[in-house]
Amino acid sequence: MTHILLVEDDERLAKLIQKFLKQNNFDVTVLHSGEQAIDYIKNTPPDLAILDVMLPKVDGFSICRSVRQHFHNPILFLTAKDSDFDHVLGLEIGADDYLIKPIEPHVLLARINTRLRQSQPIEKPVDSIQFDELHINKAARKVLLNGKEVELTSHEFELLWLLALNAGEPQNREYIHKKMIDREYDGLDRSVDVRVSRLRKKLNDNLENPYRIITVWGKGYMLSKTAWTA
Repeated sequence: MTHILLVEDDERLAKLIQKFLKQNNFDVTVLHSGEQAIDYIKNTPPDLAILDVMLPKVDGFSICRSVRQHFHNPILFLTAKDSDFDHVLGLEIGADDYLIKPIEPHVLLARINTRLRQSQPIEKPVDSIQFDELHINKAARKVLLNGKEVELTSHEFELLWLLALNAGEPQNREYIHKKMIDREYDGLDRSVDVRVSRLRKKLNDNLENPYRIITVWGKGYMLSKTAWTA
């Protein structure tokens, strides 16, 4: 799961941003002081850092200057100051983006996703995944388990592929719903649970105590990497 560090001294705003980003499948750490942020970034580098400019004692610019030499992931500044000078200064000292408060949550999310995509190395697309006796071929849309083909619907295959790409990491229902159905989860739709149940049955999982597609309470569904021997 992508780890974001949010450094914001407005505790109410920090909680709102943290809640929104968690709902969108990010792991979010919140700090309220610049001193803590410098040590945290050096010792536990996040995938992306959001820094409030107007922090007491050690401000966002100072944090960026202190960590930029060894921290190469995206840094976004968040500030109430609408100043071209501050904007230019922030970019010159190594920030990747500069956002003015108040900012719409979905605009913040779009900026974060853009910067994360730009920071990722270009990799060859994954065409197949294998865990012991489970073989998934995306190009052929074929699944083999213990040498036998498993007949899946298009939706079941897409769900399995999503879980396999993130095997070992829980994927929450809201994220799966958004990826599979392309709309926000309303809290009532059970289509993801139904598809998981059908997929478990076709993959010879234990329906009462699943060990191949595991329910991680409070976090979502997770495909095991180690439960695929004959």
